[in-house]
Amino acid sequence: MSENKGEIKKMMIILSKATLENVYDAFVLANGARMEGIEAEIFFTFFGLEAIHTKKLEHLHVATVGNPAMHMPTMLGGLPGMEALATSMMKKEMEKIDMPDVREFIEILSASGVKLWACKLAMDMFHYKKEDLYEGVEAVITVGDFYKQSSGEGVHMLFI
Repeated sequence: MSENKGEIKKMMIILSKATLENVYDAFVLANGARMEGIEAEIFFTFFGLEAIHTKKLEHLHVATVGNPAMHMPTMLGGLPGMEALATSMMKKEMEKIDMPDVREFIEILSASGVKLWACKLAMDMFHYKKEDLYEGVEAVITVGDFYKQSSGEGVHMLFI
């Protein structure tokens, strides 16, 4: 019988999209885990890599097209300037509640012990180099390596 009794010991978060809302979802969940004494790791894959790419992480946007939570017709969300407007509005609301910007949040996560991993396949596909990434990224690893990091009791995996 398991001694764990369902206790969460580690959160493994996979981030596949670098929309502002997805990045903050992953970061808030990882930060919350650390605040509860739970280990946390984030695996950045495909477009999620932009959240740790030094030239792109400060230019993330809110998705306005195909996002039902925007409560607007898809055609309206695709109009020029709508994405920039929605992004600006979200950033202003986040500032009101002292939410750190993306770079500062990554620094907080890294300092709190969250391990940051970049997906080797996606890195190769987008022709990124380790030097392109935020310095706190532990390593560029394969999916198999990530699964090895995820082994053990009390590990939960989330895909965002």
